[in-house]
Formats: sequence, C-alpha cells, structure tokens
Amino acid sequence: MQRDEQWMREALAEARQALEHDDVPVGAVVVRHDAIIARAHNRREEWQEPTAHAEILALRAAAQVVGTWYLTDVTFYITKEPCPMCAGALVLARVPRVVFGALDPKMGAGGSVVNLLQEPRFNHRVEVVGGVLAEESARMLREFFEKLRQ
Repeated sequence: MQRDEQWMREALAEARQALEHDDVPVGAVVVRHDAIIARAHNRREEWQEPTAHAEILALRAAAQVVGTWYLTDVTFYITKEPCPMCAGALVLARVPRVVFGALDPKMGAGGSVVNLLQEPRFNHRVEVVGGVLAEESARMLREFFEKLRQ
C-alpha cells in the first residue's frame, strides 16, 4: 500500500497540471520495473479532443516506451476511477493492475457503475485496487467542479 501511495502522489501531481488549462484534474502514471515510464493528465479542453483522457494519453506514451501495445508488465495509477472508454482501453492493452483514487459514481467502470475491468466474459481481467488517496483525489475534483459552477 505504501508503494501504491507513492505512485498515486505522482498521479495527483500530474492531475494538478490539468488545472492549468481548465481540464478536469485527472492524472495517470504508468509504472514498470519500479519506475514511471509514462505520465499524462486530461487534455480534452486544451486540445478539444474527446478521447484525450489521462488514461488514453498515458497508455499511448507507455506503448511508445515499451515498443508494443501489449502492456502486460505495468501497473497503471489513475486519480479517478476510469470511465468505460478508458477501462476498455486498459483491458485491451492487457494492463494487469489498475490502482485508482476517487470513485466515479456517474461514469465509473471499475466497479462503481459497471466493472468492465473485471468483466468475466472478456478475455482479460484487470486486478483493481480502488480508494488509494481517494480523499485527496476527490477533493481536487470537488474543488474544480465547485469553481466551475460559480
């Protein structure tokens, strides 16, 4: 758990960067052999790109580093439970383990609304650890949306 918190702090730092361009503060880091090989944050607003979620961008960067889309030896850290699009991408990339912070009761696809990461009918299932530094992740999201509504 201590190691997961260390990497989640890195993901939180990445999430803060999304605030610089008014994106939802979600950050991701991909860890392989005890080192970060990729990191990303949401860029949907900045790029006006609907698929520019932190998870998708981090998966692309990790695949570049590893040299294949088949990411079987990484752990993926994300500050918020993945949405269906991102959960599907994580499954397709064969990511073995996902650790996330805050739950997403509206779009969560790691167990809150649906659990695509562990769908038994899929050919790959992901180990899921939720709630790591959840309050810090949730607070950042809450403050972002409160400010947006003002």
